[in-house]
Amino acid sequence: MSNFDLAALQHALDLLPQQFRGPGGVAGVVKDGEIVARRAWGYADLNARREMTAATRLPICSISKQMTCALLLDLFGAPEALEADLPALLPHLKGQMPSVAQLCHNQSGLRDYWAQTVLEGARPEGVFTREDGLALLAKNQSTHFTPGQHYSYSNGNFRLIAELIARASGRDFAELMEERIFHPAGMMSAKVNPDTAQPLDGVTGYEGNDELGFLPAPHGLYWFGDAGNWAALDDMLAWERWIDATREDPESLYNRLSAPVSFADGTPAVYGYGLRRDRFSGLEATGHGGALRGFSSFRLHIARERLSVYVNFNHESGASRAAWRLVEAALGCKIDPEPQAALGWDGLWMDDEQGLFIRTTSTPAGVKLNYQHTAQMLTPTSDSRAEFHGITLERGPEGLTMRREDENLSVTGRPVPRLDFADGTEIAGRYLASESGATLEIASRDGGTYIGCSGMLGTGPMERAYAIAPDLWSMPSRRSMDASPPGEWTVEITRDAAGKVAGLVISNWLARKNIYHRVAA
Repeated sequence: MSNFDLAALQHALDLLPQQFRGPGGVAGVVKDGEIVARRAWGYADLNARREMTAATRLPICSISKQMTCALLLDLFGAPEALEADLPALLPHLKGQMPSVAQLCHNQSGLRDYWAQTVLEGARPEGVFTREDGLALLAKNQSTHFTPGQHYSYSNGNFRLIAELIARASGRDFAELMEERIFHPAGMMSAKVNPDTAQPLDGVTGYEGNDELGFLPAPHGLYWFGDAGNWAALDDMLAWERWIDATREDPESLYNRLSAPVSFADGTPAVYGYGLRRDRFSGLEATGHGGALRGFSSFRLHIARERLSVYVNFNHESGASRAAWRLVEAALGCKIDPEPQAALGWDGLWMDDEQGLFIRTTSTPAGVKLNYQHTAQMLTPTSDSRAEFHGITLERGPEGLTMRREDENLSVTGRPVPRLDFADGTEIAGRYLASESGATLEIASRDGGTYIGCSGMLGTGPMERAYAIAPDLWSMPSRRSMDASPPGEWTVEITRDAAGKVAGLVISNWLARKNIYHRVAA
């Protein structure tokens, strides 16, 4: 790799507040075990005019997951030590119980519990208690794939790990994290702060942008293990320095966290122990991002270069893109491919196995793929093929083939005819979820169709629903309790032998094949 360019890095840091516009942020870089750059700009709270500093503690969100796994390994040596207590947390699960290692590697097949809150009647500003989390996880009766078969992001995996650690140790999880992970790493002000309604250091997260304005994003979540860790920039740079200082020890926690993992069939996996393993432009990196409504964070470590980057915003800009731009500047490399216009890629397909629709759109920057909770941009390599970062699309007369290497998943999408409009009167009514007991109401009003969910968390807002193909609807869910929000739900209509509407199958990438039966028209 080319020489480290400190001047280019400093310039890239100067650009971050302009390129990723919002109330405030922090960023820092560690090279060869030393802090070579650190920045804090803007405001932690605009109304109070409270400045953002390197000592301001921010939620690191899902970056917490690697630390939860580090605590597991530090205390118990291996995930297998916690297996015996898992069935008590999933008392209604039928079929194969995931292993604790599969929880660590996001291979459990459990539906994401933050996505499921939408179906349980959550409101974005609602309250979600520790007891709610355990009750929602305990509702699981099935997994959306056989454990170990695929990768699927599930925050609940790490909440379960944290509960298992607390039960097996007989200790408070927060105390253990500070004693065994934060303090040895030199993260002296870092805390586990599971109640998002009680932010540290007067920090506020913001929704919005320069066009719409920025508004505070209130929270009422209680979580730990999957998130809940708060740290200052100086704490996170200490974490990166600790990683570098222990790099030669094969038994160091970070080396154990970043060791290779595989799926049940032996295929290498890119995610394990709360860390992604990425390869861009010949660079092998480990890292993770995090998000909560109003916040976005990302850290990565390139072991060969002894380079670490950390970025955190108190607004919803792309911290991962910011971090990789700093890498590009520091190492003189190019991570993202050049935009390439796509032609003739507009299409709609159905993945019947996962219960998800696939939408492809031609754009000047490439093929826009809507399948998981956020859209992805692929580069066309021929008239019938597009690819980027482990995802390959190939289209032919029989449909669309999608290979998702990171998930160990191959998908066949059958083409479905697009609809601009369908009257929702036929599907209007009340529906009951087979597993969870949650209910759903569909209302059709003068051409507008709406879906409202109710369950253990109350009566949720009505969401717009849009017909996209015969018996196939989309329900966007862009604001929810957690972030990233579930995104678009696929709503598939099921019919009885007489052709009458019998029920629904509701899915998104995070929570697939929730089955509902119609109970009232």
